Formats: sequence, structure tokens, C-alpha cells
Amino acid sequence: MALVREAVGLTLRTARTTQGRTLRDVARAARVSLGYLSEVERGQKEASSELLNAICAALGLSLSQVFSDVSIELSRHESVTLTVVDAA
Repeated sequence: MALVREAVGLTLRTARTTQGRTLRDVARAARVSLGYLSEVERGQKEASSELLNAICAALGLSLSQVFSDVSIELSRHESVTLTVVDAA
């Protein structure tokens, strides 16, 4: 089972590292502690919508793009469950 906070964290970390930015730089721009941002990226903390928006803004991302990427990440981990129905 994939957790939303883990997918959000992976999406944010991927965006940050792709931009070549440090945790310190993004944390400062978002006005969150470095430790908190690290925990969000590792999927250990679930950011409030306000903090998530601040982190997205610091990364130059829209919230809708992050949610779109999170949706794609979650779909990679979902498994289809087939149910056999007894016709008898």
C-alpha cells in the first residue's frame, strides 16, 4: 500500500534534486525548518496544505502539478485486485 505522504515526499525531493537545490536552500525559501522539510521528503511527516503550498512555491511548482505527479506515483503502486464470483 502506497501512502500519500510518501508519494508527496518523493515528488518534492525529485523536484528539488532535479533543480540542483539543497534542503537548506528550499527550507529557507519556504520558511520551514530544514528538519521538517527533510521529514516531509522522507514521507515521515504529512505537511499541512499551507506548508505544502509554501514548499511548492519555494520550488517554483504549482500545487496542481505536484498533486498530478503524486497521482502518477500512487498509480504505480496500486495493484488491481480481481474478484472471482461464484456463478453457482
